[in-house]
Amino acid sequence: MIEPTTSPTATSPSAHASYLASLRDSFHRILPMAWPVLIGQLAVLGFSTVDTILVARFAASDLAALSIGMAVYITIFIGFMGVVLAISPMAGQLFGAGKLHAAGQQVHQAIWLALGLAVLGSTLLLMPGPFLSLARTGPEVAEKVRGYLTALAFSLPAAMLFTVYRGFNTAVSRPKAVMAIQIAGLLLKIPLSALFIYGWTLPLPGSLPAWQVAPMGVVGCGVATAVVMWAQTLIAWAVVRRDPFYARFGLHAKGLSRPNRTAILAQLRLGVPMGAAIMIEVTGFSFMAFLISRQSGEAVAGHQLAANLVSMMFMLPLALANGTATLVAQRVGANDLPEARRIGWHGVEIGVGSAAILGALVYVAREPILHAYTDNPTIIAAAMPLLVWVWWFHVADAAQTMANFVLRSHRVTLMPLVFYVTSLWGIGLVGGYLVTNSAWAPPALQGAQGYWAMSTAGLVAAGVALCTFLAWVHRREAPRAK
Repeated sequence: MIEPTTSPTATSPSAHASYLASLRDSFHRILPMAWPVLIGQLAVLGFSTVDTILVARFAASDLAALSIGMAVYITIFIGFMGVVLAISPMAGQLFGAGKLHAAGQQVHQAIWLALGLAVLGSTLLLMPGPFLSLARTGPEVAEKVRGYLTALAFSLPAAMLFTVYRGFNTAVSRPKAVMAIQIAGLLLKIPLSALFIYGWTLPLPGSLPAWQVAPMGVVGCGVATAVVMWAQTLIAWAVVRRDPFYARFGLHAKGLSRPNRTAILAQLRLGVPMGAAIMIEVTGFSFMAFLISRQSGEAVAGHQLAANLVSMMFMLPLALANGTATLVAQRVGANDLPEARRIGWHGVEIGVGSAAILGALVYVAREPILHAYTDNPTIIAAAMPLLVWVWWFHVADAAQTMANFVLRSHRVTLMPLVFYVTSLWGIGLVGGYLVTNSAWAPPALQGAQGYWAMSTAGLVAAGVALCTFLAWVHRREAPRAK
């Protein structure tokens, strides 16, 4: 995981001390960038966590619909989000080079790109037939999935626009502004989800009829998300318009710049491989929900709990990756390649080490953690065996995420896409399907555990490949740093 040129030797105490001092310096620089991202992303994940907990207590069929519907939405949104997030390394490098107005122009073009992708994505959410066929859901669950995704179709344009705001603020070392809005969104999401899922009756005085909100179940989750996402986006727009920080980027000018074909194509060249890689990473995991749902509603409900837990754990390496990538992109833009290389590798080491510690803690406390989600013994029994894989899954996920984000900061996105197709789809998804449906695999792996085992193997392969490739990229750029 560590390049030989940056690692201390066993026979050199001074080199070891120097290495530790350098690692601490990187940690102290990454941490201020990472912790606001961590809190903000935990708030975002809180959306699905709140929905999962509330729906788990509403009905098992609604929880199954939430798992499938969430997998559909994530598949579409994450891929398109990855394309729009090309704004982050591009604006980060321009910010590091002191080209502030050029960085602001990238925001305008990213908004046009986000709106175009939102139209396509919302159309796909309104026509989920292929996903439902893959999941082979019953009529009751399928109808609930359609209602949930219809609500999210109205949420997607706001989510895409907010992604532009988030990506730009991360690039210019301003993650706290995003965090504050995301926390506000979660505080609004909790009561709205409870209101729309369970309904509410407000008696009125006299002979007036009571004011009612009918229980919507899983559909209420989507309605609450749509309201919150548009609220967040409007707040972000107001902040950009009023905060003097953004004036130096030319973002206080009235109206958007016209679409610039050259600029949008440049974002697409970088963003499409990024979005495709993220989509493969997510679908390699989310498609498990479709395939597991073929077994039983209890199996996919158990998978939903394990998936939500590992997604929450993922927020730590994701935050560290964002902080590391921002610093690396800025150093690349300033043509300080040795510093970019040092921070990048230290970020990988810090991310993997943190994931190992967190994974161990979750493994030890797995039973009380599941009981915090639900008191349904059938769902807990379905989820418990899956948490055996969470530790290794999480460490491998951290390794590949950290390395991939550093590569993006160098504008290297094509080879990671190749690695993802091979590892996450080839080993993880296809391998999981073969193991689960084979006669030679152990009985314990002929269910949801088979998918989790092979998905873990795919992440390990991706982590090794990406870290090795990152070392090669650094060696290739070494002559330029001299």
